[in-house]
Amino acid sequence: METEASTRPSGRPRPWLLVALAIVVAVALISWLPVGKPAAPGPAPSNPRATQRGKTVESVQPGDLEVHLKALSEPRPDAQSSERNPFRFYVKPPPPPPPQPKPVQPPPTPESTVPSPPPAPPAIPLKYIGLLEEKGGGKLAAFSDCRSTMRGREGDIISGQYRLVKIGVESVVMEYVDGRGRQTIRLSGQECVGK
Repeated sequence: METEASTRPSGRPRPWLLVALAIVVAVALISWLPVGKPAAPGPAPSNPRATQRGKTVESVQPGDLEVHLKALSEPRPDAQSSERNPFRFYVKPPPPPPPQPKPVQPPPTPESTVPSPPPAPPAIPLKYIGLLEEKGGGKLAAFSDCRSTMRGREGDIISGQYRLVKIGVESVVMEYVDGRGRQTIRLSGQECVGK
């Protein structure tokens, strides 16, 4: 029982702790209080009249009290204006440079006023699949659109919209019925075989 009581902390402070605390407080007080001689007065002011004018009322001249009454009658800036922000220093950016003059366009030449030609008609979708020669010396060309087969002689109208102009051994020349879009179609009927 006695050993437990001796290891348990008691309610009163220890003397060495009080001594350390007293030393810390003493050092703090000494460093806080001024030590040594009082400061010597500084050099005399270079402009004694200016310092006296600020201290005495009699030295104020009437010209020093100029009041700008016209400035009071000038319009004040709006409260919504961004110029009235007392907490921000702002320098207005310089104004943008003046716009550059547009280059003068030359007047249109007669060539540029000519309308462009109408677009070319689409390609003829027929395939030339072969040539049949008749006993009398005539030629008969066979065509396919990969769905059906058609035939014709030079000058015939094929599929109601194409005219057969000339039949050759390896190609034919066709055009639309109105004479536009003349095209040479090579012998290429093998593309439709098996479709």
